[in-house]
Amino acid sequence: MGLNGSQQAPAAAVTAPTAGAIDVHAHAMPLPLLERLAERGLADLTGVPDGVVRLDPRVSGVGPRASLPLARSQYDVDVRLSEMDAVGVERHAVSLPPFLFCSTADERRFAADIVAQGNDELVGYVADAPDRLLGLGSVPLGWPEAAGEARRALDDLGLAGIAIGSRGGGRDLDDPVNDDLWALLSERRTFVFLHPSGVPDPHRQADFWLPQLVGYPMETALSVARLVFGRVLERFPLNLCLAHGGGCLPALRGRLDMGWERKDVARTTRVKPSEFTDRLYYDTAVFDPTRLRRLVEDVGAGHVLLGTDHPFELGDRAPLDTVRGLGLDRESTRAILWDNAAGLLGLQVAH
Repeated sequence: MGLNGSQQAPAAAVTAPTAGAIDVHAHAMPLPLLERLAERGLADLTGVPDGVVRLDPRVSGVGPRASLPLARSQYDVDVRLSEMDAVGVERHAVSLPPFLFCSTADERRFAADIVAQGNDELVGYVADAPDRLLGLGSVPLGWPEAAGEARRALDDLGLAGIAIGSRGGGRDLDDPVNDDLWALLSERRTFVFLHPSGVPDPHRQADFWLPQLVGYPMETALSVARLVFGRVLERFPLNLCLAHGGGCLPALRGRLDMGWERKDVARTTRVKPSEFTDRLYYDTAVFDPTRLRRLVEDVGAGHVLLGTDHPFELGDRAPLDTVRGLGLDRESTRAILWDNAAGLLGLQVAH
């Protein structure tokens, strides 16, 4: 059993490399899943040769006919492995991208069925390179089936952790409907990767690629603030890692604490918000060495994990250089590149 209770290879069988890294923020869109969606009229695959896929808004959460990037490595494992080798990454913790989460779907069965199909196909994708790829299962967030699908992903499918969006079923993360999910994941000490699956006020972000540039960082901060003030993190000690270095959240530490101290309505927890956010984990995909160095100073090297957003355009193309360029000591650098993720995912930690 791994740390999350799922079936995994024994830690002794996994060698921690002297060079290399574990990337916890990498995405895949298995072609069999897209083909199953196309059979149901939920996907247009005519653009696949050109690196584009179009999904039904109930699946993607974005506008109809929106062109979504589909790099070949999203469905071709050999291409992925060559790209990993090129940048010195030993292992990927692979999750489906947020536009396969059905985050805005308003039909319970629809969301649950497609998420389950996604998990089934992700298992097949990572099985093509079990010594290099780990799968992070998805759940129909915001619906009562979320905990059951998480349990199936971990126990029956043997996936290494769970990836969640920032909302689902018209509900925020602190909605009581998700409590069974948080209870399961906290009890198992499962690695949970939070990727924004929507943006606040999308009408103001229709231009300039703003949903990804601005909306996602804002969404992460908003969703985690709800986890804090909604007492989710107080009741359920999750092993939660935030994409994009936590988005805007690190910059709001002081403001959230001030609100907790001065506003009765925001004093919902026994301790101030920063004590909860400091317990979380953050990936390195912030794209600025000064910001990344500050993140390490704020939460410690033990709470920062390598994450690239591979293979999307807004990803880190030289991840090892990014971390090594911070000038940290050898132990801290190794922690960010390998040890932190290895410990959370049930792999061997370097010695």
